[in-house]
Amino acid sequence: MAFSKLLEQAGGMGLFQTLQVLTFILPCLVIPSQMLLENFSAAVPGHRCWTHMLDNGSAVPANMTLKALLTISIPPGPNWEPHQCRRFRQPQWQLLDPNATATSWSEADTEPCVDGWVYDRSVFTSTIVAKWDLVCSSQGLKPLSQSIFMSGILVGSFIWGLVSYRFGRKPMLSWCCLQLAVAGTSTIFAPTLVIYCGLRFVAAFGMAGILLSSLTLMVEWTMTSRRAATMTVVGCAFSAGQAALGGLAFALRDWRTLQLAASVPFFAISLISWWLPESARWLIIKGKPDQALQELRKVARINGHKEAKNLTIEVLMSSMEEEAAAAKEPQSVLDLFCVPVLRWRSCAMLVVKMTADGILHSVGRLGAMMGPLILMSRQALPLLPPLLYGIISIASSLVVLFFLPETQGLPLPDTIQDLESQKSTAAQGNRQEAVTVESTSL
Repeated sequence: MAFSKLLEQAGGMGLFQTLQVLTFILPCLVIPSQMLLENFSAAVPGHRCWTHMLDNGSAVPANMTLKALLTISIPPGPNWEPHQCRRFRQPQWQLLDPNATATSWSEADTEPCVDGWVYDRSVFTSTIVAKWDLVCSSQGLKPLSQSIFMSGILVGSFIWGLVSYRFGRKPMLSWCCLQLAVAGTSTIFAPTLVIYCGLRFVAAFGMAGILLSSLTLMVEWTMTSRRAATMTVVGCAFSAGQAALGGLAFALRDWRTLQLAASVPFFAISLISWWLPESARWLIIKGKPDQALQELRKVARINGHKEAKNLTIEVLMSSMEEEAAAAKEPQSVLDLFCVPVLRWRSCAMLVVKMTADGILHSVGRLGAMMGPLILMSRQALPLLPPLLYGIISIASSLVVLFFLPETQGLPLPDTIQDLESQKSTAAQGNRQEAVTVESTSL
């Protein structure tokens, strides 16, 4: 909580915080395109088997209509439309007879699409489904690719949480933007689905770092009273990015072009992010007060706050003495579960804040990774996916409602000690209120 006082001496909220929010809006507008990209790039177009009669120009009789050719070449599917996964071994001429019935052919007369598929390109000119034939017996590979992407965010959330505490937030943000840009752009050159999935994993790995570092930098450079408004603006930008993706996909019908549109902007974002200051709080914790002082004075100068001259290394170290001492104590991820108050508020402290944030993001991405796999079960159990999605959502809401404490207007705890003292203060306040009510009633 001591850092909030230092931030007030650097101007509190001003031009710097406005510019910072505008900077973070940029990745928030584009990240949804990466996360939801396969809703369009992996769309399943209408398809049927390739047949000699229909698709080999030299074998097509000149006096037959397309409907007649479909009738003798492709068996009807479950909805009486041309079957998407089977074809007749030989043309079934008897089906042209108006008196022909379903008994005029048998399953033995059909075979899988051994020569590939013909796709409807009226909506999307190209998708990864059409490129690698992710239909029929291979249709399970489509949700698998999305799960691999989500697993990249899962692993990245945990790894980048540890890396950020060791090397800082700013370098991680710039590197992850560059990593996402390179990996995302490279997917359009992927010769196989395996390489495509690998590059998507690398891109998702970098995306996790962008989410973690940008969120942490924004929170650490924003006054407690303005965090809610700031996060609302960023959340609205994220939603706007989701809405914009639909229009982008409408304009760009080829999956390669759409992939480029969602990846290339991160090259620019990687360069723009270099103007952002490193977290002064992190610099003090890591024993770099000189650099922290420079960053605080930089922020104060942008905010037009002239009283920043009062900020000295002595002021920094005296204000953050308790926090710096807490940082020197051995910390581990197990503290998130061993300390009682942290079992429910595991991302409240600074010293393992990014690690905790990474774990929470990892758990969230684990659910996102399992989502497409659960959806695959609807072929055997149609009711299972909606039941699981509904039950888990309701249970999670009840846990949040009854077990998590309110944090509105409270300062961000910097250490485990701050968090425990905050809890004890709240408990004393509740006891005092109870005594007051009791005495009043008497």
